[in-house]
Amino acid sequence: MSTADVELDITGMTCASCAARIERKLNKLPGVEATVNFATERAHVRSEGVPVEQLVAAVEAAGYAAAVPAPPASMHEDQPTTTDPELTSWRQRLIISAALSAPVALMSMIPALQFTNWQWLALTLTAPVVAWGAWPFHRAAAINARHGAATMDTLISVGVIAAFGWSLYALFFGGAGMPGMTMSFQLFGPPQAGGHELYLEVAALVTVFILAGRYMETRAKRQSGEALRALLELGAKDAAVVRDGVERRIPVDQLAVGDTVVVRPGEKIPSDGVVVEGASAVDESMLTGESVPVEVGPGASVVGATVNAGGRLLVRVTRVGADTELARIAKLVEDAQTGKAEVQRLADRVSAIFVPIVIGLAILAFIGWALSGAPLEIAFTAAVTTLIIACPCALGLATPTALLVGTGRGSQLGILIRGPQVLEHTRRVDTIVLDKTGTVTEGAMSISAVHPTEGVSEQELLRIAASAEHGSEHPIARAIVDAVPAPPAAEDFLAHAGQGVQAIVEGRLVVAGRAGWLAEQWAMRVPADLTARIAADEAAGATVIVVAWDGEPRGAISVADTVKPHSAEAITRLRKLGLTPILLTGDNAGAAYAVAAAVGIDDVRSGMTPAGKLDAIRDLQERGQVVAMVGDGVNDAAALAAADLGIAMGTGTDAAITASDLTIVSGDLLVVPDAIRLARRTLGTIKGNLFWAFAYNVAAIPIAMAALLNPIVAAAAMAFSSVFVVTNSLRLRRFRPLPGIPAATPVIRQTVAA
Repeated sequence: MSTADVELDITGMTCASCAARIERKLNKLPGVEATVNFATERAHVRSEGVPVEQLVAAVEAAGYAAAVPAPPASMHEDQPTTTDPELTSWRQRLIISAALSAPVALMSMIPALQFTNWQWLALTLTAPVVAWGAWPFHRAAAINARHGAATMDTLISVGVIAAFGWSLYALFFGGAGMPGMTMSFQLFGPPQAGGHELYLEVAALVTVFILAGRYMETRAKRQSGEALRALLELGAKDAAVVRDGVERRIPVDQLAVGDTVVVRPGEKIPSDGVVVEGASAVDESMLTGESVPVEVGPGASVVGATVNAGGRLLVRVTRVGADTELARIAKLVEDAQTGKAEVQRLADRVSAIFVPIVIGLAILAFIGWALSGAPLEIAFTAAVTTLIIACPCALGLATPTALLVGTGRGSQLGILIRGPQVLEHTRRVDTIVLDKTGTVTEGAMSISAVHPTEGVSEQELLRIAASAEHGSEHPIARAIVDAVPAPPAAEDFLAHAGQGVQAIVEGRLVVAGRAGWLAEQWAMRVPADLTARIAADEAAGATVIVVAWDGEPRGAISVADTVKPHSAEAITRLRKLGLTPILLTGDNAGAAYAVAAAVGIDDVRSGMTPAGKLDAIRDLQERGQVVAMVGDGVNDAAALAAADLGIAMGTGTDAAITASDLTIVSGDLLVVPDAIRLARRTLGTIKGNLFWAFAYNVAAIPIAMAALLNPIVAAAAMAFSSVFVVTNSLRLRRFRPLPGIPAATPVIRQTVAA
């Protein structure tokens, strides 16, 4: 029987335990191996002959919904962005609940606003918040209860219902419903005084706080799922195809294997193929990380989504759709995300133990007082106060407030943190893997060295070379031209694809190109000392252009990528944070070791493909290392997604950014240590918040069980713990980055190519 892989979109999950429950349900089916990812809300199922309908039914039996994801074929079509219904639902519940809860809180806390029969208006405003605003928590709690589990949703639902239920009791059976009633602020008094107190503001505000946290969490989760869309949007949207001798533009989705497409200078190659006519330089940096364009001619293979930087090409399409290199990398990213172990929320882990204990203690208090012969009201007061004191108001605020302040401070410093699940990895990371091009280096071609022969100045060599190269669109030529403000005009320009150029400059023939081309085509012998310098620069990964006029070589110009000014200091700071740096690049060994030597990295791995980078990350993880990955290109996207902590340069591609956990907006490697420090500080604040949120409540539980605590004190304890949590989170606003390097520090320049 054949084995099939099926992807299912899952809806209705609220925590990591939901994903585990669905996973167990699916794996009970014969011949099924399933993994469910809470972050991506997707299940990957490998089965032997099990129909999709049966898989969907199993998910629905667990209390959730499943559907086969829509095909990505429409990614290239211009369609309006669809609204996320789940995110919209959270936002609507949050806004409406907050609007209804605000007057309830004000009336309950300010006696001057407590007009005659104000309590009935408060009840009218609170009821929809408890019934409709908190409905997702009630529903999730019911599902959890049916499966014998308890999570944050259970605590929220129990706390809200307890506060609201007590208020209903006080209104209809106690003295709280009488006209002229005002809230009592007596902290310690006879238990029966609790029957005259309302806790409507507790039920309403707990709901609003938790809704705000859930909305922020959902929004962050949605943004983290955009990596695949960003990858697919890198490709061309249409192609100029030649059929029956006629050229016409069609969407890339309509391309077929064997079609011939026309790719003009500056256009993206629409799909993988082979060049059948023309010569050009193709910029493959978006896919390979190699900043030096690749020279192509008839018979050369080209990859879809790369850019034709030179002349006109005719390309025969060899692969389309899911078979292309771009689609293959997108699959690598998807697989890496699916296999990434998602950390369950801290509050959920603690709640799994805390909730049953609290509920048990509340029941124990009620039974204990009832058996002792005390009035039923005292027993009920003790039980409800125990539940209210354990209501997770501060617990629900612990993560989102620290995350909100931490990410807000990070955005001011150019550091974007994806979500709370990111932070736990930062404390445990011990290895940091860095891409080279665009991360440690600038990622753009520029002149790295000028070697004139005797009797020729550097300025003269650059001036003549820039004039000869002015008619070329090659990126290396543009680097030389950009270095000279106003080169003299050239005549009779002629480009020799993949070799060099020739032109008449100031009445003399100037030739600029590879040393071998000058020797073979023009019979020019390069002096031995210049040859040695060329060999040294090329060994370090640079591309060297020899410039000649009047029949003699006059010098050489090396064009390369350059190390960013602060990269060496950034590596030093990363080591001080306890991280071991590794350089990972698709470039050649010479260029890689030159960069590593300049910045102080000992472990270098060169010649890496996107799949090779992914394998390197997983190999490190299998050895027990916790890995952070820093990159900026599409070729880094899969590795960023697979790493325990993915850090993207904001100057890089959207695919890399959306596959990462942290984004450095400026692209300055010096900010990476600050990003890790901020993430660790934010995590520490969250853990501190969680500790104190529990400490305040747990300390008061024995007093509540003894019926010595008025329920208003329970609400006050919750309010105080919430104020403490928010205040503690606000301390993150004082986070400061480490002092930067003075502007006068010289830039380390190395002849490197990618």
